Amino acid sequence: MHNQVIFLLGPTATGKTALACRLSEIFPLDIVSVDSALVYRDMNIGTAKPDTATLARYPHRLIDLIAPDESYSAAQFRRDALAAIAASHALGRTPILVGGTMMYVKALLDGLSALPIANPNIREAIEAKAAESGWPDLHLQLAEVDPLTAARLSPNDSQRIQRALEVYEITGVPMSALQTRHEVASPLPFTATILALLPLQRDVLHARIATRFDAMIDDGLVDELVSLRARYTLHAEMPSMRCVGYRQAWQFLENQINAKQFREQGVIATRQLAKRQMTWLRAMPNVETFDCLDANVESTISARIQAILAR
Repeated sequence: MHNQVIFLLGPTATGKTALACRLSEIFPLDIVSVDSALVYRDMNIGTAKPDTATLARYPHRLIDLIAPDESYSAAQFRRDALAAIAASHALGRTPILVGGTMMYVKALLDGLSALPIANPNIREAIEAKAAESGWPDLHLQLAEVDPLTAARLSPNDSQRIQRALEVYEITGVPMSALQTRHEVASPLPFTATILALLPLQRDVLHARIATRFDAMIDDGLVDELVSLRARYTLHAEMPSMRCVGYRQAWQFLENQINAKQFREQGVIATRQLAKRQMTWLRAMPNVETFDCLDANVESTISARIQAILAR
């Protein structure tokens, strides 16, 4: 059992968290979040974060780690996740890693290239340039020093353009070259079983997404963002504010879109996120898939976990 790690993955709105909570009542499992939005404190409604009562009953590791005006990388997640896994094993329990941030999953399973850690001063300078001339202009600058990385990025992919320029500023070497030269062979040092919730009927998932986004609006998503903007020094291009829901709420507060567009664009963005998550999961090797809409999915996965823990 001390060498086992279970992943419970899937696109947004497939019921991963609720299922993980129920499974932790049956088996000696520790829930570890694999969600890049849940790392932010005070961002509760738009991230569909479990409420206080749920977290008291079903503790989650790796949520509420940083403030919304801070950054958190896949490398930091890997470090923290390995520590959480070790802590779970030390208690004689098995970690179940639950979420849908597939870059985090890849970082944990396969390891990361040896790129330099973030430099706040350089990042701030890059952000200032972007504010002045726009991310497409910085994308052109990236193409001059690292054409391979620029070729695979959208001119508006601010987060990745920023990181690639930052790496070049720190090292003087293109990020694409560093990734080729210094790949770190450090796969997850545990036996991993990857279970994935994937809907056979995509239209039903789309309906779930719309219902959940409407509930977020009703629960006060816009008011939550107003409070966050009053409490922290935020801008629209921060990673926290690029999260689905918050980006659209920000645009609504800035009168860039109206209430109807806010709702429609939020639902569409969530559907697009789910599509990307499903595409990634279907391309991953050794993934056991289950229909999240199957009435018997809980008992089916329970039986599978029982078999895993009995090995």
